Amino acid sequence: MLTKKPAGRPVPTPRVAASAPALDDLICYFEGQFVPLRDATVSVMTHAFMYGTATFEGIRAYWNADDQTLYGLKIREHVERIRQSCRILLMEDVPSVDALTGLIVETVRRNGFREDVYIRPSFYKSTRAIGVRLHNLDHQLYIVSLPFGNYIDTAGGVRMMTSSWRRNPDEALPARGKIVGGYVNMAFQKSEAELNGFDEAVVLTADGHVNEASAANLFVVRDGVALTPPVSDDILEGVTRKAMVELLRNEGIPVEVRSIDRSELYVADEMFLCGTGVQVAPVVEVDHRPVGSGKVGPIGRLVRDRYFEAVRGRLPEYRHWLTPITEGA
Repeated sequence: MLTKKPAGRPVPTPRVAASAPALDDLICYFEGQFVPLRDATVSVMTHAFMYGTATFEGIRAYWNADDQTLYGLKIREHVERIRQSCRILLMEDVPSVDALTGLIVETVRRNGFREDVYIRPSFYKSTRAIGVRLHNLDHQLYIVSLPFGNYIDTAGGVRMMTSSWRRNPDEALPARGKIVGGYVNMAFQKSEAELNGFDEAVVLTADGHVNEASAANLFVVRDGVALTPPVSDDILEGVTRKAMVELLRNEGIPVEVRSIDRSELYVADEMFLCGTGVQVAPVVEVDHRPVGSGKVGPIGRLVRDRYFEAVRGRLPEYRHWLTPITEGA
């Protein structure tokens, strides 16, 4: 049974930076044009609004004040993934990787941001129609970008509980596609965790293996080896997860991709989440049990610190992750 969240630890929510212009004044790309966000509207009869028939990506860009440059993180990789999601949703004739990458960069550039930014491109079924289906429907594209801070408060580490809501299996709703309607599954998990006083949810597959957080991939450290579930365990094929594998191996930390049992979380030395929204977030508690020492561990601290240096363009070995977005370019 759900319990009330204890007082003294408010539920963190994403916040637009105080210096940001009004959202309605931001420039977005909407159905073939660059327009103010206030003009990017759809009918309530739009198929995607009625049935969740859309796909999206979340992309971050990080401001480097020394370089006076905004760095888009793994934009092309996100574009490749959204194009794959479009194939799953029977959306054809979407822009090429180069064309869509260019539209994303131009959308951000037109806003002249000088702070960290969140970018969301989305292809959605735009036909106004009643009827559940994927075929014989038109689709459109929008791209929005806005200043964005932390998705959850990770300063002291993340506290998690195992959700009673399982991840939808591939044969029901493919997790490898970022399908808008599928995020109701994540919403059940996230709300259950927060209403019970935790920061995030551990989600299990239909057969009981560890899957993800509500909207983030995860790594478990045991005996110096970083474990992460395989994509065949109904996880999102995370762009940040791939970056973490690269970073860990570069630091000499072995990575093993295999199924993980729930009880392994209780005996893990460390654990951390990763994803565009959560970024890198060490976990300090699962189901009222401390992870390791109950504090951020050395590997979690290392990958978190290295990641945030990398995404701001301060580590030359990770410059290939980044796309510079310079105002006026």
